[in-house]
Amino acid sequence: MTTRYHRDMMAPFGPLRIVAAHEAITAIYFEHDRDTSDSEPAKRHELLDAAEEQLNEYLEGKRQVFDMPLRPSGTEFQRAVYRELLTIAFGETRSYSDIARAVGRPDAVRAVGAANGRNPIAIVIPCHRVIGKNGSLTGYGGGIETKRWLLDLEKPLLFRS
Repeated sequence: MTTRYHRDMMAPFGPLRIVAAHEAITAIYFEHDRDTSDSEPAKRHELLDAAEEQLNEYLEGKRQVFDMPLRPSGTEFQRAVYRELLTIAFGETRSYSDIARAVGRPDAVRAVGAANGRNPIAIVIPCHRVIGKNGSLTGYGGGIETKRWLLDLEKPLLFRS
């Protein structure tokens, strides 16, 4: 079994826990979702260092694209949804039905919502960019206020030079 390591960091909306195996980031949890059962704390770890740095740059408005190896857990359908979420550009949004169509399951809108809710790598796999078809901010693991905060962070940055 691969040893997993974690590190906590503070974000403007609350604590995050970053989890890595030797070769990839496996989770980024919001405080209330943190799973510590199978990871060890690490003060120094190359992947955790890079992930924390990139998350801080993103939260400071200095990064729009993440560059780190990811290995999200989930069913094949969930991983297909996560791959599709990674195609949503910074500052853009898609609806749950858009994602369902993109993964070849146009009737699976609720299943896409459930996959979003189980996204183990928050922010980097940008499930916060998925909204209701009518433009409403629907459920988010970090809470609706955090989702709004992340979307607001991305809006003005599109126009900065």
